[in-house]
Formats: sequence, C-alpha cells, structure tokens
Amino acid sequence: MSELCDSSAVELRRRLAAREISPVELLDSCLSRIAAVNPAVNAVVTLDEPGARAAAKEAEAAILRGEDHGTLHGLPVLIKDTQDTARLRTTYGSPLLRDNVPLADQGSVARLRAAGAIIFGKTNTPEWAAGGNTRNPVFGATGNPFDPMRSAAGSSGGSAVALACGMAPLASGSDTGGSLRNPAGFAGIVGMRPSYGLVASEKRAFGWSNLSTDGPMARNVADTALMLSVMASDDARDPLAYTLPGEPLRARAERWATPRPADLGRLRLAFTEDFGFAPTEQAIRRVFRHRVSKLAPLFAECREATPDCSGADDAFAVLRADMFLATHGKNYKEQPEMLGPNVRANVEEGLGYTLEDHARAATTQTRIYRAWQSFFESSDVLVSPTITLSPRPWSEPHPAEIDGIPTKSYFHWLALAYAVTLPGHPAISIPLGLDEAGLPFGLQIVGRRGGDAAVLSVAASLEAAFAGDAQLCRPAPDLARLAAAPPLSAAPGFLTWE
Repeated sequence: MSELCDSSAVELRRRLAAREISPVELLDSCLSRIAAVNPAVNAVVTLDEPGARAAAKEAEAAILRGEDHGTLHGLPVLIKDTQDTARLRTTYGSPLLRDNVPLADQGSVARLRAAGAIIFGKTNTPEWAAGGNTRNPVFGATGNPFDPMRSAAGSSGGSAVALACGMAPLASGSDTGGSLRNPAGFAGIVGMRPSYGLVASEKRAFGWSNLSTDGPMARNVADTALMLSVMASDDARDPLAYTLPGEPLRARAERWATPRPADLGRLRLAFTEDFGFAPTEQAIRRVFRHRVSKLAPLFAECREATPDCSGADDAFAVLRADMFLATHGKNYKEQPEMLGPNVRANVEEGLGYTLEDHARAATTQTRIYRAWQSFFESSDVLVSPTITLSPRPWSEPHPAEIDGIPTKSYFHWLALAYAVTLPGHPAISIPLGLDEAGLPFGLQIVGRRGGDAAVLSVAASLEAAFAGDAQLCRPAPDLARLAAAPPLSAAPGFLTWE
C-alpha cells in the first residue's frame, strides 16, 4: 500500500521544490490514507479538508511561480489536540472544550504554519494530556497500529499512530512525563523531547517549570530534525526561552535541520535498564540487553551506569501535581463532574501537599540535575528502553502492576521517561525492531545538557547503522489489515474516560 504519503518529509520537500509533485497531490494522498486506515485506529479526530485544500492550492501556485515560502512549504502536518489551532476545533480531549474553536494558533503551531506547513487536522490525546493511554470521552480511544486493541500510549498517541500509518509526514506532540517519547516507542516512530526553552511556549501555567515542552514527531530522525528546525525559537513570553538581546540562540535553523553524522567510534556510551528505580518488566530488559549488544561495538566504550535518580518518583509526583492544581484547580472546585479521573486525582494529590513537600521536590530535582552533570563528565551518550513495558490493551486505564509488582500511580509506569524530564536533558526515542510480543521496541537516547544537535546526530547514525537490518530497522504496521479491520469505535468501552 506504499504511496506518496509514505515518503519522508525531507524527500517530499525536495520533490515539491523540484515540481515533481504538487502540494495538492500530496494532501490528497494523506487524506486518502486517513479515509482508508483511520477508522481502525482513531488517530485523527478532526479534519479541515476545505481549508487544507485551499492552502494546498495556494502552495502549488506559489511553487509554480518559483516562490519558496519556508522550510515546510507544501507539507501536510497534523497537530496534537492539546495545541491551539486557528479556526480548527481544539478540544484537549475534554467535554469542557468539546466545541472550542480557537481564534489563533499557539506559538509552536504558528511557527509551523509560517514555514509553509499545511495544517489539516488534529490528533487524539487523553483528556488534558493526563495519562499514558490515549482515551477520552469526546473522541474515544486510539489503538496501536500493530494491534488496534492495544494501547498507543500517550499523551501524543494520536500523532504517533497517524505517523506510523502514513497519514502525514510530520505531526506535533508535547511531553511532560514522556508524552512524546512513549507513543513513539509504542508505534515505532521517532519522537523528540527537546531541551527546555528550545521550543518556546507561551501556554505553560508555570512558566519557569521545565516539565512540559512541545516537540517534533516523524518517521525518521532527519524529518524530526527538519520539524525541530522550525519549532525552535525565541519568544519573550516564555521565561525558559531566555536569550541575550539580538542573539537568536535557538532559532538558527541550520543547527537542527540536517543532523551531522556522529563519529560513534569516539563516543562513550552508558546504558541503563531502569535508571535505578523504574519498574521495567523483564521482557523489556531482555530485549534492551540484546539491543545494547548490537550498539556496543559501534562506540569507543560501553558501560552499564546511571546518574543518581534517587527521589525521582516523589519529586515528579509533587511537581506534576503542582502543575495540575494550577491548571485545573478552579474547574475541580466548580464543575468536578466535567473532569476525568486522572485530572481529578492529580488535583486532589496537589491539594494534599504542603509547601514543605514542594520544597523537598524542588530540592530533589536540583540534586538530580547536578548528579546528571557529573555523570556526563565520563559519558557522552546514555541509552535506556523508552518505556517500561510492551503495549497492553487500551481498555486497561493504566498498568496496575508490572511483573506482579503493583505500580505506585497511574503514571508510575512512565518512569523511564520522567527520569529524564526532571534534569531537563534532551532525549529522543527511535524504533529499534520489535519486542518479544512482536510489537515495536523504542530506544531512548539521552544527551548532555543542551546537546540537542548531538542527540539528533547519534540517533541518525544509529538509524543508518541498522537501516538494512530486518530485525532492528523501523517496523511498519500492516496497512492492508488495518484498512480491512472493523472500526475501533465498535469496540466495547471505546468512548469513555481514561
């Protein structure tokens, strides 16, 4: 079923500029794939077909005139439904905003559109991005492209599944406790959590908190870098995007657009199965050990090691609850019935903490950050599994246990991701074959503080090293099987809270 929509963004951009294909033709291919496959997985929840067709025709006319309107000129792009899009419904997966149509794009979306992207639809997310399982009472569940009855993870699950199924070459995501990386791992695509402040945001309620960031998602590393080159920016509304007057430190597109090959043979690799605390299942540990055996010969040295992450569970829980209390406390008091169990649980947890708890969490986060700086004095790259377990059914709200041991919260199973969130280092998930259950396995690659370009380079080099290996290259879902599958909406429990 390979079609134009399955091509990489970099290749599509080249062909568009060379007038070998037209933006209209490309958009038609993406819309056709959505029509054929989306019913089986429910990844795309809102489409603006008339607006997208008009934008594609404008882009086509500009290209024929020899005009170049930006890095993404003519490329169809999908946007996560927690990110505001002008004149295109944005629900956050919440009944409160079921009919919300923003008047303006949020900053990261505006930058994509200004670079020529054709914003043509929204992708599914759990309510208010709260959870690692993409389900909500507005649009229902999103299924894994390799087994629609299994979880796509979250909260950028719709974007990851849409990419895996060829519905668009690029899609946006966001990440707090792994919301970009975890769905990328489950769907067999690439998702990058940039350094805090690199992708500026005016939307965060806690402007100085580094927990949440927007980021790029794609099917390969080069496309991810291309998208990041547009999303990276300075914005005075974001205190974490601090820069010096007249010095556009983040918005130099050439730093991100094309990753330079990394000289892996000169780099020191460290690996960890669990960062010393993440509840990683044995099946994932076995697959990871096998992958490390394949990676090790490519690097100058390879050792098992982890930064000191003691206290990470408590620190992340408190700081996350702070964020939810600030964002949803008013609605919790006035109309709690309009909030789902995950959001309510986070607000209630926040109401139970004291200023002493916050001080402890912030101090722990600072100690972890400094431990990571010391760790990277003797290592250049750190890798781990992206996620602690193989995809489970989406009917399970969250994994209550891993290998028979109870999890501490609905987000505890995301610990491999939030171990990296707390110190704020850049991280990317790339697909590296299948796990023992025949489902995608994601490798998380973490770099030094501010080392986004280096992370992209290492990821691109590893992707290239295993591109010809049938067992380790990016897996692809069976699109013909998905096209013939019954609609996911017919499954029991499809339209419910997380």
